[in-house]
Amino acid sequence: MLKQISSNNAPAAIGPYSQAIGSENMIFCSGQLGINPSTGKLCDDSIEKQAEQVFKNMKAVLDAAEVTLSDVVKTTVFLTSMRDFPVLNTLYAAAFGNHKPARSTVQVAALPLGAKVEIECIAVKLQ
Repeated sequence: MLKQISSNNAPAAIGPYSQAIGSENMIFCSGQLGINPSTGKLCDDSIEKQAEQVFKNMKAVLDAAEVTLSDVVKTTVFLTSMRDFPVLNTLYAAAFGNHKPARSTVQVAALPLGAKVEIECIAVKLQ
């Protein structure tokens, strides 16, 4: 059975999708942008501030699913410029600490709202 997961502490979906879907012990989180949930707008133009907000938003959705970043098994990172990879990588390492989920990083032509970074993840909820 699928369960829709949402958090008021993360931005509302900007399209016809859910913030996350749970299925048994798996949580599939939609990509998060650096959107401030209070304003519905990008928090800043910098990759640093956007990435920090992405992790805040991701944590809020995971919290609603009763999991943490330590339960994430896979992420996909979308960047509009690979020149931002070193900065993103530093913030990513800080967010996940010693936990190192599998990851793919790809450069894309554009992201919604002109964002510079989007991250989606899959987490496992241990019973």
